[in-house]
Amino acid sequence: MRFDIDLKPGTDADAYAGSLGRALRPPGILVLPTGSRVNPTILAIDALVAMFTLMLVAVAGLGVLNTVVLDTRERVHDFGVLKALGMSPRQTVAMVLTSVTGTGLAAAAVGVPAGVALHRWVLPVMGRAAGTAIPAADMAVYSLPVLVVLVLGGLVIAAAGALLPAGRAAGARTAVALRSE
Repeated sequence: MRFDIDLKPGTDADAYAGSLGRALRPPGILVLPTGSRVNPTILAIDALVAMFTLMLVAVAGLGVLNTVVLDTRERVHDFGVLKALGMSPRQTVAMVLTSVTGTGLAAAAVGVPAGVALHRWVLPVMGRAAGTAIPAADMAVYSLPVLVVLVLGGLVIAAAGALLPAGRAAGARTAVALRSE
């Protein structure tokens, strides 16, 4: 049987392990401070979480790309009219990216709290399945600056997924766009 103990910040792990080892003298009980070494199980769980995060980012980016491609294909005629009225390619790109910003903010507003809740539920389950306790430092990873970065990350994913269709819409010829329906 194994017990993992999280110490308060500033507590000397070696001194604590020594006093605990003296208090638990029976044979077969070993007290080791683990602050100096990396638990390979925790490292594997962190790697799985990182890979899962990258997969979710890729899927989100592809979802945005698909949605914006379909949206811009439907609006080709509208872009042609706007170009005929004098809209520049840069303004076309800005218009497409701006239209995606609202969706990106809405997705981030839903996705960030859902991700935090999922993290707090899944990580302990993964730890129990691996036969280890997840340290409190790995559970409490979301501060306000991190959450702001995650929301901004949703906007970046939305903008990155919209860049290709925005460029295509900006590069479309006015006459061809006006003839399409």
